[in-house]
Amino acid sequence: MDEEFAVPGSLEGERVDRALAMLTGWTRGEVQELVAQGAVLVDGSPVAKSRRLLAGEVIELLGEPVAAGLPEPDATIVPVVRYEDDDVLVIAKPAGLVVHPGAGHPDHTLVNGLLASYPELAGVGDPARPGIVHRLDRDTSGVLVVARTQDTYRALVEMLAAHAVERRYLVLVWGHLDAPRGVVDAPIGRSVRRPTRMAVREGGRSARTSYEVRAEYASPAVSFLECALETGRTHQIRVHLQAIGHPVVGDASYGGARRALDPGRPFLHATSVSFVHPIRGTPVTVTEPLPDDLESVLARLA
Repeated sequence: MDEEFAVPGSLEGERVDRALAMLTGWTRGEVQELVAQGAVLVDGSPVAKSRRLLAGEVIELLGEPVAAGLPEPDATIVPVVRYEDDDVLVIAKPAGLVVHPGAGHPDHTLVNGLLASYPELAGVGDPARPGIVHRLDRDTSGVLVVARTQDTYRALVEMLAAHAVERRYLVLVWGHLDAPRGVVDAPIGRSVRRPTRMAVREGGRSARTSYEVRAEYASPAVSFLECALETGRTHQIRVHLQAIGHPVVGDASYGGARRALDPGRPFLHATSVSFVHPIRGTPVTVTEPLPDDLESVLARLA
């Protein structure tokens, strides 16, 4: 879970549970359960459900209610399939589409659409997120691997854990890097100062991101990179690039939202995935070009 809300003036004086229910669409009971678990912070501190809010205070969420029931098929969500066989799918996920149901997003997700097109996925992997072996953030576009059978699911999960799946991303960052290519090798864990964020920190899980500069632009000073994940930590690319002083353009969570250039979302796109087919033993590589919204950002810089 990675959400925070600034209390608007219209909710000043409201109780935490009522205000957060209005902001998220969750029930007050769901919010109250999170408060009791210490998963709701106001300006960095746990609060009681009856705590009255002041305008401008920041509500941070460290968890989310458990989604009720199992995901249902939704034929209005049509997956864009870039590769398909009896065992594996590779989907091109658009920005703005949530991968699987959760609190605040109970339906209209990629998983709901996949179940309508591939009903056999209901028995693959986690019933709450069937077939899903890795995720992309809601505002990240690009390729996503889905398992169609239980054997494939187990194999792909093991391959991801062993770093045997190559995932590459196209990223626009602020500033110019000191070297045309390099590796960021730094552990990532939950931020102590901002618990809804991840950060490079001692005691975190090992994480490695390699990068190569594809282009540099002068006005504003930004760089277009290709990054490869050697591990798969939450928000890894965003955290690592912020840590070396080059946050992702448009990334409000990690210091990349600036007026000089606003793509409307983080400029982060999963452009390719490569792996050895877990059943057939043949190499599979699927690429996805930049979507129009990000391509237009580069066009304005050229």
